[in-house]
Amino acid sequence: MNTVTQAILHQSRSIDRLVEGVATSDGAGVSLTRILTGKLQRRLDPFLMLDAFGSDDPDDYIAGFPDHPHRGFETITYMLAGRMRHRDSGGHEGLLEDGGVQWMTAGRGAIHSEIPEQKEGVMEGFQLWLNLPASNKMAAPWYRDFPREAIPEYVTQDGVKVRVIAGSSNGVTGVMTREVTEPLYLDIHIPAGSLFSTAVPVTHNAFIYVYRGAVDVDGVRVDSRRMGILSNTAGADGVDIRASGGARLVLIAGKPLNEPIVQYGPFVMNTQEEIHQALDDFRSGRLA
Repeated sequence: MNTVTQAILHQSRSIDRLVEGVATSDGAGVSLTRILTGKLQRRLDPFLMLDAFGSDDPDDYIAGFPDHPHRGFETITYMLAGRMRHRDSGGHEGLLEDGGVQWMTAGRGAIHSEIPEQKEGVMEGFQLWLNLPASNKMAAPWYRDFPREAIPEYVTQDGVKVRVIAGSSNGVTGVMTREVTEPLYLDIHIPAGSLFSTAVPVTHNAFIYVYRGAVDVDGVRVDSRRMGILSNTAGADGVDIRASGGARLVLIAGKPLNEPIVQYGPFVMNTQEEIHQALDDFRSGRLA
């Protein structure tokens, strides 16, 4: 694992707003917390949704997510713990395990399932929805699994461990890049008493979600199971995150598309007419 020197920032972003997720269920009854909802889609453009799931009770996850459709965006599933089998209408199949990432571009249409391959133990992770620009919404579907060992990692001189899923942080580039939305996706483990710093492009909307412990950003405490939306302060070139006790969090940022967002369940397009077309294609078997 590389040891890197952290960025020295001129000005850190601050916390613009704290958000508590909403307990819900999806698929065939999987218990989860919906952190990024439709009300935040404009503020956090290009991101559409973030779900956190985590339980050691099989009743909370065992039924999984049977066949369901998507069109118009990308799904990024990051598994902290557990085993989930993916199958889709493009003939792709993969097993997502501890520390792995599944990246799927639904594009013009995909029907897929995500079913746990465990009957006991902890299943924990995140699913993030990343919007596609209008020019790419009807692109061919695409899918790839990245196992734990494929995800670049680094450690800072303060002992902060960072996994770089997408984008670039402190000179380390992740496994995925996207030209238009330019997503940054980091999983950050901060030891007690340490500081983590990274550049975040001034063009990007950004947020953190703390899933262990608590952190401090510019004097504002973000507790476990809370999202902190980062300010878009002019001149801020990144973010400083401190932890008095050990903490774990994800940092996610992306360049907004500034396009209309029209969503109907698993379809996200730019106009109501395109949504009607997606529904008609799905019902007639033409979606995937």
